[in-house]
Amino acid sequence: MKTLLLSLLWRVPLALAVLLAGGWGVLALYFRGPENLALRLLLIALWLLPALAALTSIAQARSGPWTLAGPALFAFAALVLALWWHTITPSHDRDWAPDVARLLHATRDGDIVTLENVRNFEWRTRQDFDARWETRQYDLSELESADLIVSYWMGPTIAHTLVSFGFTDGRHLVFSVEVRRTRGQSFSAIGGFFRQSELVLVAADERDIIRTRSNARGESVYLYSVALSPAAMRSLFEAYLDEADQLEDAPRFYNTLTSNCTTIVYDMVKRIVPGLPWDYRLLASGHLPDYIYDLGALNTDYPLAELERRGHINARAIASDANGHSTSGFSEAIRQGLPQARVDRADSSR
Repeated sequence: MKTLLLSLLWRVPLALAVLLAGGWGVLALYFRGPENLALRLLLIALWLLPALAALTSIAQARSGPWTLAGPALFAFAALVLALWWHTITPSHDRDWAPDVARLLHATRDGDIVTLENVRNFEWRTRQDFDARWETRQYDLSELESADLIVSYWMGPTIAHTLVSFGFTDGRHLVFSVEVRRTRGQSFSAIGGFFRQSELVLVAADERDIIRTRSNARGESVYLYSVALSPAAMRSLFEAYLDEADQLEDAPRFYNTLTSNCTTIVYDMVKRIVPGLPWDYRLLASGHLPDYIYDLGALNTDYPLAELERRGHINARAIASDANGHSTSGFSEAIRQGLPQARVDRADSSR
């Protein structure tokens, strides 16, 4: 009995390690292996052979040198896989999907910011659109509002988050951290753990990046006014520009857990608001408005449920299409009845 217990003490952890490493390897090969599916499946089968050999050896009751032969073979296969994984690096040079084909480039001259490759597509459906990339100038001294946009595309827990900045001349500019897909590629949350796609920062006109979600894709989109002081608003805008500079200089992979549309914004805001608490709702991004409401950065004169009701823009966005609204008309239409957050109610550090 004692011998059996001692045997289990090393066999069970080793078997679990092989199972976990084997599963990780299968997913890594599936999402980042050769484009040819047959070749990918062949490599996965070859990877599983030493894993099965290791598990068979570990499960054997007898002891001796042959008991470790299977694990040793699997360890060698894992080393080869790790070396291959290390060669996978992010790149700017791929056949990108049209909506993420260009990188944002920012030039600053005091208060004046010139942005190249601002997206202003005309969307009819997901696949039917007119592509337009523009160069625009913004005066940061004229920043007057910041809004959070939350677009639900996969149930109530998972959402895409965007931030829209408003200027005194009526223009709005939206920043969105997104998956940089290649042409024809579909987003996979699981693939996002396995270096499937790079990261891109999109700066876009509201009628492009919000309307494509509410009107063309049929996602459920909510808009919330956020209380930020003028200094904090400018700092957040400039943090996005810094992010654009960094991505332009060095491409990075998107990661579903650690480097996504919400966590990157949190990292930027944390530099502006020291001590900003971490919360599970930063990962369950569909609940992000609850988190921001609890921080007092939304209009707390209203219950959150009322802010959600008033902030649901889909009907207004669709009606704006029917009314033939221009860009400025779209931005005005989706804000009808939206309670404005008051900066004096926010912490002075924000």
